[in-house]
Amino acid sequence: MDKKVLEYDVAILGGGPAGLSAGVYAARAALKCAVIDITMFGGQPSNYADIENYLGFPEIGGFELSEKFEEHFNKFGAEKYPMQEIISVNLISNPKIIETKEYIFKSKTIILAMGAGPKKLGIPGEKEYTGRGVSYCAVCDGAFYKDKEVAVIGGGNTAVEEGIYLTRFAKKVYIIHRRDTFRADKILVKRAQENPKIEFIYDTIPLEIHGSAAAAQTGIGGDKVNGIVLKNVKTDEVTKLNIDGVFPFIGVIPNTELVNGQIKQDGYGFILTDERMAASEAGVFAAGDIRTTPLRQVITAVSDGAVSASYAAKYIEENALSTIS
Repeated sequence: MDKKVLEYDVAILGGGPAGLSAGVYAARAALKCAVIDITMFGGQPSNYADIENYLGFPEIGGFELSEKFEEHFNKFGAEKYPMQEIISVNLISNPKIIETKEYIFKSKTIILAMGAGPKKLGIPGEKEYTGRGVSYCAVCDGAFYKDKEVAVIGGGNTAVEEGIYLTRFAKKVYIIHRRDTFRADKILVKRAQENPKIEFIYDTIPLEIHGSAAAAQTGIGGDKVNGIVLKNVKTDEVTKLNIDGVFPFIGVIPNTELVNGQIKQDGYGFILTDERMAASEAGVFAAGDIRTTPLRQVITAVSDGAVSASYAAKYIEENALSTIS
């Protein structure tokens, strides 16, 4: 069966804060716009318990803020395509082409806003126990650890924030960091230090994650996490910490699998853009966590989305491309 071909002025890949913001600005510029995502809309904030640094909301739940973004987006009538199985993306062609299992999208411009996902520890046991004690989302899975002990790995804002959130359920939260100082905001670190359920383990890295029915020889296997092997980077001392869950928050990697090799990227895979959010290929823009940026926050993603859509509109105008009515 032939796929339905849809034509747009702006196609936006990703329905998180950057993508929805871009959609609002594109629609307000009277451009025919579609936002396409492989999941439901909302992006990473949907998994955050509380957000305290989005202007205008001293404190708001991440899911609630995501809902407000989508409600605002809906007001302007841009088209939405969630839960799309994307087969390929061609950034080089004119028009740009996004092929999904159901549709072929052709667009004069494209905004890449697929965000970034959690970086993995890359240690034995992590893959085996993902979903059975290893989790990358405290909001999603925190309730499973009521009255249990868990370890958070990392030293940035996300690690500390998620560690604090987990104290709502867990009786003990260890925050394990490879250094003796944190990258997280001081106000968050102070809040965590004052929480009686949190214990910091400094200068330490994880080596292995163990399970409840682990084989004696390897320590890997079984049903659920029951411990983590740690190494002090200053003394080389190796110890085992008995815990019920591991939450790694050590950074993010860009979701660029669909476009790798078609545009310029930095050494970590993030997309290189100029101040207009323009990527190296004409008519291609990137916004939010997927691009090289000094700060990855909800508020900067929303700003990137606004800039990218504004300059996508200028690109169409400057290249005398007729808009689709």
